[in-house]
Amino acid sequence: MTGLVTYGLRAIGLKAAIVLGMLSGAPAMAQQTDILALGDSLTQGYGLIEQEGFVPQLRAWLAERGHDVRIVNAGVSGDTTAGGLSRVEWSLTPEIDAMIVALGGNDLLRGIDPSVARANLDGILQVAAERDLDVLLIGLTAPGNYGAAYKESFDAIYPDLAEDYDTVYLEDFFAGLRGPDGGMPDPGRYMQADGIHPDAEGVARIVETVGPKVETLIEEVRAADAAADQE
Repeated sequence: MTGLVTYGLRAIGLKAAIVLGMLSGAPAMAQQTDILALGDSLTQGYGLIEQEGFVPQLRAWLAERGHDVRIVNAGVSGDTTAGGLSRVEWSLTPEIDAMIVALGGNDLLRGIDPSVARANLDGILQVAAERDLDVLLIGLTAPGNYGAAYKESFDAIYPDLAEDYDTVYLEDFFAGLRGPDGGMPDPGRYMQADGIHPDAEGVARIVETVGPKVETLIEEVRAADAAADQE
């Protein structure tokens, strides 16, 4: 009997199978996942046409792998961790299921005390925790020009907070661009002329690294939804 049902579904085609699923009460498609991408110019897509930016490329990468995801671009050029903290609450509209946090680059450029950046990121993650939202925290690696103590303190922020809040974690936004020695590519190779922002190809490489982490985030959201439905 099972073999006949399987054969029948294949024979009548995908559309009919979907209709039968709807009539039987089974969902035909996975529910859309809404994700807020809270960040700075790297998230916003500085210097690129819209479809080349981080959020559109990430959305396309996920869609190619069958994920029904809406990503809200909450990247603001020039924003620091303080700016992210100041707007996180009103950015998290009711339909948001999860959040990507990718902030800290402008704190580095301004030499802001790592303890201040840590406190701001902690505040952002606290808001997410209060709303029971899953988070992907994306870190950054400090350059050595502020001294070894600054670098050690800043680099520790992200793994510490990821552990404290049990987030999905990627250690470095630029991991997909770094060479075997951990260095960044030369200006003009995957980077715009300023040497700070990735070009379209650079973003594509970044997305290849970030994408699997977002898939993990989506899995956590759906697992939590499934658990809530069983309660």
